[in-house]
Amino acid sequence: MDWEKHPTPAEPVAAERPPEGCLVAAIRIPVRIVVLVLVVPIRLTWDAVTAGGRAVWRRGLVPLACGTGQLLRAVFVVPWVWLGVRVLAPAARGVGSALTWLGGALFVWPWVALWRRVLVPVGRGVAVALAWTGKALFVRPWVALWRYVLAPVGRGVRDVALWVWWKGVVASVAWWYLRVMTPAGRGIAWLSRGVWAGLACVGRGIARLASAVWGGVVAVGRGIAWLLRGVGAGLASVGRGVARVASVMWGGVVAVGRGIAWLLRGVGAGLASVGRGVARVASAVWAGLAAAGRGLRLGGVWLLRALFVRPWVWLYARVLMPLGGGIAWLARGFAAAGRALGAGLAALLRALVVVPAVWLYAHALTPLGRGIALLARGTATAVIWLAKALFVWPWVWLNTRVLAPVGRATAFLFKLVGVQLALAVRALGAGLAWLGRGVWSGLAWLARAVWAGAAWFGRGFWTVAVTLVRWIFVVPAVALWRWVLVPVGRAVVVLVRETGEALGHAWRVAGHMSRAVGRFLGRLLRWIFVDPVRWAYRNVCAPLGHLVRDSVWRPTAQAVKDAGRTARQALAAARESVRQARADVRRALFGAKRAEPEPLVRDRREPDPPQARTLGSSTTALTKD
Repeated sequence: MDWEKHPTPAEPVAAERPPEGCLVAAIRIPVRIVVLVLVVPIRLTWDAVTAGGRAVWRRGLVPLACGTGQLLRAVFVVPWVWLGVRVLAPAARGVGSALTWLGGALFVWPWVALWRRVLVPVGRGVAVALAWTGKALFVRPWVALWRYVLAPVGRGVRDVALWVWWKGVVASVAWWYLRVMTPAGRGIAWLSRGVWAGLACVGRGIARLASAVWGGVVAVGRGIAWLLRGVGAGLASVGRGVARVASVMWGGVVAVGRGIAWLLRGVGAGLASVGRGVARVASAVWAGLAAAGRGLRLGGVWLLRALFVRPWVWLYARVLMPLGGGIAWLARGFAAAGRALGAGLAALLRALVVVPAVWLYAHALTPLGRGIALLARGTATAVIWLAKALFVWPWVWLNTRVLAPVGRATAFLFKLVGVQLALAVRALGAGLAWLGRGVWSGLAWLARAVWAGAAWFGRGFWTVAVTLVRWIFVVPAVALWRWVLVPVGRAVVVLVRETGEALGHAWRVAGHMSRAVGRFLGRLLRWIFVDPVRWAYRNVCAPLGHLVRDSVWRPTAQAVKDAGRTARQALAAARESVRQARADVRRALFGAKRAEPEPLVRDRREPDPPQARTLGSSTTALTKD
C-alpha cells in the first residue's frame, strides 16, 4: 500500500547565492580592510557630533531660544500690546465713533431724508398713477367687455338653451310619459290586480284550512291548560302554607332584631354623649392653645419687627433714601450738564460742518453737477449726430442708392449666366466623365504593372539591405555585447556590491566600536564626577540635612504649632465667654427657656437589653434602694 500514498511536499529552500569565483574573494578582503580604516574615524566623528549636537540642542539652544523669546516678548510684544489695549484701542474707538457719526451726518442722513421725504412720496404717487393707468388700460376694458358684452350674450345663450331644453327634451319626455308609459303602466296594473285577486282567493282557502287546523290545536291546548291550572292550584295551596310558616318565623327574627337594634341605639347614644363631652373638653383645650399660640405669634412678630424689620426700615427711610435722592439729584445735574454740552457740541458741529456742507451742496455742487450734466448731454448729442453724419448716413445712402440696385442687377445677371453655365457644365461634365473613365482604366492597368515591378525590385533591395545591415552593424554589436560589455559589467557589479557590503559591515563594526568608546567615556565620567558627588550627598549632605531637620526645623515647627494651638484655645475660650455672657443677658431680659417635657410614650420598637450582674449595681434585695 506504500505506492498509494502521496509524497510529502518538500519544504521550500531559500534561494542561494550563485557560487563566487576567486576574483570575488580576492577583491572582498582588501576592500573591507580599506573601507574599515576609512569608515571608523568617520563613524566616531559622526557619533560624537550627534551626541554633542543633541546635548547642545537640549541644554543650550532650546533654553536660549525660550529665554530669548521671553525677553523679546517682554521688550517688544508686551509694551505694544499694552499700548494697543490701553491707548490705541480707546483712541481708535473714539475716532471711529466720531467718524461714524460724521459719515452718517454727511452721507447717510441726507440720502435717508431724500428717500423718506422725496423718493417715497414720489414713488407712491407714480405707483398710484401707474395703477390707475394699468386699470384704465387693462382692467376696465375687460370688465366692460365682460359686463356689457359677454354677460348679456351668455344670458341669451342660456335662455336659448333652456328653451331648447324645455321645448325639445322635456316636452318629448313628457309626451312619451303621457302617451306611452302611462297606458302601458295602467295595463300592467290591471293585469297585476287580476293575478292578485286569483292569488287572494287561493290564499283565503289556505287560510280557512289553516284556521280549522288551528281550532283543533287550540282545543287540545285548552285541555292541557285546564290540567296544568289544576296542578298549579294544588302547588299554590302548598306554597301558601309554607309561606305562612316562613312569615311566622320571620316575625320572630324581626322581633329579636328590633331588640338588638334598641340595645345598640342605647349604647350608641351613651358613646355619643361621652364623645361629645370629650370633644367639648378637646375644643376648650384647643381654644386655650390657640389663644396662647396667637399671643406667642403676636409677641414673636413684634419682637422680629423690633429686631429685624424696623432697623432696616429706618435705615432705608433715614439713610438710603436721602442718599439715593442726593445721588439722583447729582445724576440729574450731570445729565442736564451733559445734555447742555451735547446740545452745544451739536450746534457747534452743525454750524461748523453741516451748514457749510449743505450750502456747498446746494449752491456749488448741485449747479456744477447740473451744468456738467447739461454739457455732457449736449456733447453726447453732438458727438452722436456727428458720428451718424460721418459713419452711418453715408453708408446707409450708399447701400440704399448704389449697392442694393447694383447687387440686384448683378444677381439677375449671375442668375441668367449661371443657368447657361450650368447647362454647359453639365454637358461638359458628361463628356469629361466618359473620357475620365477610359483614361482611368488605362492608368489603372499601367499602375498595376508599375507596382508589380516596383514590388519585385523592393523585395530584392530589402533582402540585400537587411543582409548588409546585419553583417555590418548587428553581428559586431552582438559580439561586443557578449564578449566585452557583459564581462566588464559583471566585474563592475561585483565591485560595487562588495564595496556596498564592505561599507555596511564597516559601518556596523564602527558603530560597535563607537558604542564601546562611548560606554568607556561614560564610565570614566561617572568615576570622576558622578560617584564623588553621590558619595558627598549620601555621606555629608544627607546627615547634615537630617541634623538640621531634627535639631532646628522640627523644634521650630513644633513651637509654632504650639503657639497656634494656644492662640486658638484662647480665642475659643474668649468666644465661649462672650457666648455665656450673651446667654446670661438674654436670660435676664426674656427669662429662662422652659424645659421640654419628657415624652410619655417611649420608643417600643426595640426592647432594652437585660443588664449584666455586677458588683456595683443594686440587683439584690439587700442592696436595692
